[in-house]
Order: sequence, then C-alpha cells, then structure tokens
Amino acid sequence: MKNFTSIQPADITDNTFHLIGKEWMLIVAGNEQNNNCMTASWGGFGFLWNKPVVFIFVRPQRYTYNLLEKHDFFTLNFFNETHRSTLNFCGKESGKQLNKAEICKLDIVKTPNNSIAYQQSRMIIECRKMYKEQLKPDAFIDETIQDFYPENDYHYMYIAEISNCFVA
Repeated sequence: MKNFTSIQPADITDNTFHLIGKEWMLIVAGNEQNNNCMTASWGGFGFLWNKPVVFIFVRPQRYTYNLLEKHDFFTLNFFNETHRSTLNFCGKESGKQLNKAEICKLDIVKTPNNSIAYQQSRMIIECRKMYKEQLKPDAFIDETIQDFYPENDYHYMYIAEISNCFVA
C-alpha cells in the first residue's frame, strides 16, 4: 500500500458526520478475483465492546451485500472531492453487470488482511465484521422512518471492528 501511512482510529481527524453524510464513501467487499464497491452515505463511527467500530447499512438486493456475506473483512474508502463523479457512478450502477472499479479507473490495493481498497483513496478503513442484523419495521420508534422503505427492503446493519486505518 504505497503512499499510505497507517494511523490509529483515534487519530482520524475528519468530522465523521461530514465524512459520511456529505463526502460519502465506497464500501468495498470481496477479493482480488471478485469484488465490488457501492457508494454509501449512511453509517458511523463509535466505540463498542471495547473496540473502535464502524456501522454500515446495506440493502439485501445490493450486489455488495452478497460479497459482504462471503468475507470477514471489508473496506471503507474515502476520496477527495475530485472523485465525486466516481461516487455518483458507483451509487447508481450495479456491479452485477459491470466492473465499476475498472470503469472508474480505480487501482486495487490489498490491505494487510487481503481486503480490497483503492489507491486513489485519501483514507482507507479496513473493517472486520462483528455483528449483523436486518432492521425491523416493528422496532421503528419514529414511524416516519418507514418512508425510506416503500418496498419493505430493509437494510442490514453491520457493526465491524476497525482493524486498520490508512491515510494518503
């Protein structure tokens, strides 16, 4: 992972609300032979079970969901604003039909745990899955949340330990 420096999760200085909600991220799952990325603007960082963690949300029909299910690790890739078109593209197109990384000219790098990430990222967070659960409509306290699910395709939430952080 040339041009990257390893940092501790506590040394991330970005405003995480802005990082995820405004800048967005690519969730990348799979291996060198079969991988996919998807744009996400839902998720967060925290501390749970005495570990630094992230939590992400993925709908079951997304191609990335299947790859998340097959692998213990995934990465979150954050980019400079110059890659906004990549984030837009990867949020609209499915990896079932095409290789999004190839089309967007993203160079694959492997992390210490053999996860897939992109050389063009400004920050890469490698994550090890710890917990997964599908959101349940009867658990919504705020009933307006149901408006996000007109097709009843409730996200799966993954909680994952941050195993490595890299900044360019």
